Amino acid sequence: MAEHKTGTIAESMSVTAGRRLRDLRERLGLTLRSVEESSARLASTFENEEFNIPPSRLSDIETKGVLPSLYRLQALAMIYSVSWDEVLSWYGIDVTAAAPRNEAQRPPRTHLVQNKPPGLDVHLPLRFDPSLDFTRTANIGLFVQKWGVLPLTYLSSFASDEFCYGFIGSRDFTMYPVLPPGSFVQIDPSKTRVKRGIWKSDYDRPIYFLETREESLCGWVTLKDGKIILQPHPMSPCEVRVMRWPQEAEVIGQVVGAAVRLGEPVCYAPGSSGSSE
Repeated sequence: MAEHKTGTIAESMSVTAGRRLRDLRERLGLTLRSVEESSARLASTFENEEFNIPPSRLSDIETKGVLPSLYRLQALAMIYSVSWDEVLSWYGIDVTAAAPRNEAQRPPRTHLVQNKPPGLDVHLPLRFDPSLDFTRTANIGLFVQKWGVLPLTYLSSFASDEFCYGFIGSRDFTMYPVLPPGSFVQIDPSKTRVKRGIWKSDYDRPIYFLETREESLCGWVTLKDGKIILQPHPMSPCEVRVMRWPQEAEVIGQVVGAAVRLGEPVCYAPGSSGSSE
């Protein structure tokens, strides 16, 4: 990874961070040469020469605002016994920062959701009015006595490894209006066997989450003659998809829960065809 000088604010941060690295090294009584020796041992341990920091390069990082590579920055953090998050913060990087909630953050394709970034906080009601009857539909906001901030890492203790989660792409109308674009779905990976039956309503019929080599799909599924048929909702503009099973599509699991956006205008994506394109 190339190391270089940056411009304007970033350059100023690099210069300041370099001074802090130099001050920290000197407080620890380390010389440029001793840091090189320590970094060489790290390079050997991790079998990656990118961890190695020559004295001349470290001097440039400390005095000329040269931006170190990720490997060398991690090496310095380990040698100086300082946290990775703190070192990154010297360069203006906040690892707990959340991306702005805008349309650009809504991927057009349906996909499995990975773990949330650590340190992200969420506002939740911590105490309700005792008169709240959870058996009745109610405006929860009127009964909240105390709001609080909890880290999602704490909430993860309530999560179960039995489930995985998916996001319905902003252009995926396969199961609209049951699962409109932007929905989050909970998937039970133990339920990969496609059920057959006569369903009383759209909500009784099982919905499955599929993966192909190119994309993820979500909808009603039928298996017939070695083919897997993805059937969209009758109100959807998407078309039926037929694929070879299991060569072309894998059943990840059955959708057992969903968080759905309501009251938003719907604009069909041009060329919607049962995929997330």
